[in-house]
Amino acid sequence: MQRLKNTKLIPLVLGIFSPLTLTTPSVFASTFGAEIYCTMRDGGNDHESSWEGAYTYIKRQKGGLFKVSPKSAAAQITETVIREREKFSYCVEYLDSLHPNRKLIRELEKEEKRIEKEAKDRENKIKKLEKELEETNETITEEFPDETIDRYSY
Repeated sequence: MQRLKNTKLIPLVLGIFSPLTLTTPSVFASTFGAEIYCTMRDGGNDHESSWEGAYTYIKRQKGGLFKVSPKSAAAQITETVIREREKFSYCVEYLDSLHPNRKLIRELEKEEKRIEKEAKDRENKIKKLEKELEETNETITEEFPDETIDRYSY
């Protein structure tokens, strides 16, 4: 009985993991993805539409359990263009759009964090001032009850 379970399990495991080990579709996908991106850019399309077309194709053609991330797809297109320089000589100028300026991104993230921190500090100061105002009002109310304050009493 145990032997029968093992023989059923082996084809199942092979069936699951064999598509993961075949890398030829991803190679073809990245090559054709680079062709899509470069042809669209050379035809006058902007980066966004060219990138969406190439990334969608690469994502759809890649087999296996996991999908291709945008960074990985951009790296695949770059590798293909560099590897096949003669074929994609017109496309080298467009590669900088695939990999945005990392320094600029870091500076923008720092600026966002600074703005968020200032907003939190401002909010904390407002809460602190409101709390102090409430405490002051409570002490005034305790010191001068409503009965004793009569503006017409002489």
